[in-house]
Amino acid sequence: MRSIELVFDDSTDSLIRADWAQLQAAGLPSLAAHTSPSNSPHITLAAGPDLQSDAEGPWDALPVDITFSGAIVFPAGAGKYVLARAVLLTAPLLDLHRRLHLDLSGALPLTLPGAWTPHVTISRRIPGQQLGPALELMDLRVEGQCTGARLWDSSTQTVTPLG
Repeated sequence: MRSIELVFDDSTDSLIRADWAQLQAAGLPSLAAHTSPSNSPHITLAAGPDLQSDAEGPWDALPVDITFSGAIVFPAGAGKYVLARAVLLTAPLLDLHRRLHLDLSGALPLTLPGAWTPHVTISRRIPGQQLGPALELMDLRVEGQCTGARLWDSSTQTVTPLG
């Protein structure tokens, strides 16, 4: 699987990592437990096993301001969920996403314009009964900034800065 991701400025990165740490300290599943050097807070713009881009990308649009607009929960198997910070859809973010996909192939349908749900993952495979306690630990209404982009390749376990 390959993905193109937006990464954050230091203060926004620290905010997300604080969420991870708070959940971990409370004994809840969190991405803080994923200690790989490639694990960092991000917004996935496109993903797919055969993801290919023929262009330099829309990185001239960075930095882009973002606003977190609460929490979002996705199913992740029987009784398990992904807990994430929802990202408000803004014209600059949507334009960057649309421009990226103009010269991109192999993206999964859920990452295409019109279907994409921007978010920052906090916890994967969290049991349903732990969602309430996890949400109580998070300050969900904040702003941040994406200042860079990267390509993640799970087959080679490498991160390549973009732009």
